[in-house]
Amino acid sequence: MNAPLEAAVIKQHLIDPEICIRCNTCESICPVGAITHDSRNYVVDVNKCNWCNDCISPCPTGSIDNYRRVVKAKAYSLEEQLGWDVLPPELSGADIAAMAAEAGGEDAATAEQPVAEATPTIDPTGQTAFNSAQYGASIPPWSAAHAYTNLYGPKAAEKTVTATVTGNLRVTAVGKEYDTHHIVLDFGSMPFPVLEGQSIGIIPPGVDANGKPHHARQYSIASPRNGERPGHNNLSLTIKRVLEDHSGQPVRGVGSNYMCDLKVGDQVQVIGPFGTSFLMPNHPKSSIVMICTGTGSAPMRAMTEWRRRLRASGKFESGKLMLFFGARTQEELPYFGPLQSLPKDFIDSNFAFSRTPGQPKKYVQDAMRDRAADLAALLQDPNAYFFVCGLKAMEEGVVLALRDIAAGAGLDWDTVGAALKREGRLHLETY
Repeated sequence: MNAPLEAAVIKQHLIDPEICIRCNTCESICPVGAITHDSRNYVVDVNKCNWCNDCISPCPTGSIDNYRRVVKAKAYSLEEQLGWDVLPPELSGADIAAMAAEAGGEDAATAEQPVAEATPTIDPTGQTAFNSAQYGASIPPWSAAHAYTNLYGPKAAEKTVTATVTGNLRVTAVGKEYDTHHIVLDFGSMPFPVLEGQSIGIIPPGVDANGKPHHARQYSIASPRNGERPGHNNLSLTIKRVLEDHSGQPVRGVGSNYMCDLKVGDQVQVIGPFGTSFLMPNHPKSSIVMICTGTGSAPMRAMTEWRRRLRASGKFESGKLMLFFGARTQEELPYFGPLQSLPKDFIDSNFAFSRTPGQPKKYVQDAMRDRAADLAALLQDPNAYFFVCGLKAMEEGVVLALRDIAAGAGLDWDTVGAALKREGRLHLETY
């Protein structure tokens, strides 16, 4: 006979806390909302996971590609997973059989069942909620260069590489609360090849409140593939000093304050690089639409600077570059001055400020709707790519704006959205 569902043996999807770098890629891309996190761990809800595996390939470390056979009624809860420092050991066949019998099914140990598909999220109005994550691509643009990953880290022969700080420049207005720094790291003779759109992990010194070494903090690379200083083995990061949490309560971010306080000559421990999908296209005719807020500008700066250098060489004919960049005020916008000096025929920049005194609130999705005709044409262009980076709260608004722009142009969004995902043309990196 069939085993009762509560006694069925399942293969539970888990995240390895030892090698996870807390980059939020898995949570942002999960189409059913099965992945969540706290300040300690990222975890998978066994009652929501439907085994679509969309999260597997984008994970930069492979930490999400882990499983344990368990009895469904005794699957690891979110509370248990949030408290882990390491994955639990594999259960023996005898242990599983005993658990299954206890759950009420004598033959359950041989009756392995898949996890039921998650029920779609319903919003307060009773409608199925819009799920922006389902449109994010997990494959890179077809013409992107090959990305090297995990050269240093938990799974590599070299656990970390030492980089030396060669620059630390504030890139937001001095005297304002919003403190963002442009930090340059030099790797000397140690190989560290990167591409625009990749990230690295920085390991802050010391231990956390539980006496354990700090987890790595992930930061997107803000310089192009040939370095912040061309021809040198270096790269740059854009880092905002964190002084409050999402609720506005005072907090001192461990990684961000460590990095923003670094002096030239200081050394830091680095792992990575990470990322194989959020990569710029190499095809010279490709167009790039960059949508970002705050330090989400880092990969956009890298892409823009690489295109600028290619253009300066006189040997490159590129497609369009469009930028939609949002912040609370102009003073809080990183790189505002340098962006203003770029030629208008090189980059089409659109700014959105939500807290300018005496002005109505404007967000990046509003700026996108102002340019609906141009974006509708790019949605239909197979050589146009869309990159979204910033706080998680912006993601839904941006994808909804693309949906509305498509509808306004008489396009079927389900068809367009599926093509963007399938062809690696819409990339979402929010946190």
